[in-house]
Amino acid sequence: MTAICDLPAAELAARFSRGELSPVDLARACLERIDAAEAKLNAMYRLDREGALAAARAAEARWQRKAPLSPLDGVAVTIKENLYTRGDPSPIGTRANDDAPAQSVDAPPAARLREAGCVILGKTTMPDFGMLSSGLSSLHGVTRNPWRLDRNTSGSSSGAGAAGAAGYAPLHLGTDIGGSIRLPATHCGLFGLKPSLGRVPVYPPYIGRVTGPMTRDVAASAMLMNALSKPDARDFMSLPYDASDYAADLERIDLKALRIGYLAEMNFGLPVHAEVAAAARGAANALDAAGAKVEAMKPFLAPELLQGMEHFFEARSYQDFVQLSPEKQAKVLPFVAEWCTWRAKNFTGRDVMAAYHCYVALREATTRATVPYDFVVSPTSPILPYAAELPSPNDDPHNALPHIAFTVPYNMSEQPAASLNWTHSADGLPIGIQVIGRRFDDRGVLRLARALEQMRPAQRDWPALV
Repeated sequence: MTAICDLPAAELAARFSRGELSPVDLARACLERIDAAEAKLNAMYRLDREGALAAARAAEARWQRKAPLSPLDGVAVTIKENLYTRGDPSPIGTRANDDAPAQSVDAPPAARLREAGCVILGKTTMPDFGMLSSGLSSLHGVTRNPWRLDRNTSGSSSGAGAAGAAGYAPLHLGTDIGGSIRLPATHCGLFGLKPSLGRVPVYPPYIGRVTGPMTRDVAASAMLMNALSKPDARDFMSLPYDASDYAADLERIDLKALRIGYLAEMNFGLPVHAEVAAAARGAANALDAAGAKVEAMKPFLAPELLQGMEHFFEARSYQDFVQLSPEKQAKVLPFVAEWCTWRAKNFTGRDVMAAYHCYVALREATTRATVPYDFVVSPTSPILPYAAELPSPNDDPHNALPHIAFTVPYNMSEQPAASLNWTHSADGLPIGIQVIGRRFDDRGVLRLARALEQMRPAQRDWPALV
């Protein structure tokens, strides 16, 4: 029998509507799951038991009155630590901010979830400043992958990835500026959507930075997008509001009418693992067999562009780092401190502008390479989950980001991109594929991901930690 906290969001909503299940039942089941598994995973930064149960009781009363705030009323959710929630500090993963004050207001994504009636269980972990694709944090410690506790979740939405795979809740929110939703999604076996920049209002906004859903199935993320995409004037980079129902007609797609690019490798960064390559090829072959016109793409990410993006991120983080007192700087994870200072401390204004121009050039190169296609399919990460305690796959702060070559281009081009688990490695580790759409076509990415979800090989059972 499926545990309550493992039920899909759509089924939970249907059961709430029929009176067969209560949001209070769900909240209690989620809290019990967290209690049973958290000592092994370390996925939660803060847990609000009383607040969650109070919100669940309020949702229960609304369903009993046949007046839910939304289809997600009463469905439990976790939120990444760097997304502000009123009453909670947001130290951004680093011990340097262990004295961070409580936030007075919700950031837009948290506000939209409360308005939808979602039951916020608490906040999930992340690495220092969100600038590691890892579950390692000077403040939170090591967040572990439920599929194998000695493996990394990737990051920076590390806690959300672990919580999703372990069934802490049906819904999770992450953020992504270079792959931080999609990388933990692939390494934890989830579906994770990086929306088009501005589709989901955030605060504060920044180049390439988005908030998106991380769930076990595509439909749940589509339901979340209906709430998250509602407007908020605080995000001056947000798109005009599109009132489309992302969950409606999710299976409405004509594969035979699609031209799809298949990007097998970038020829830069880490080499693609053989089992990862086989998974991406399998997805492309499945689309071809279903009638789509699938064409091989040439790599478009030149080495100097990825290096320029690394310089851009280094300069951004160095600016944050040097504003800290020496006492606080000493609390930052040594890997991150070395990464953001060893080169950036000598950057000139010309160096910073050169890095910015690489961002512009990467955006142009990505758009030019993908515009001939309705969608692109590729690996999400070139590698399988690596050791849990490592801050990056190659443990080298002087070359910290070679594993984001498949993900970072679409942050800069502002295109929607998602990771969907396709299969598992020989030793049981998840392997995701990436689906990229044209700018603004978030619904199209969800629809193609749903089609692939139905085509993919049989999936393994979710890890049972208790």
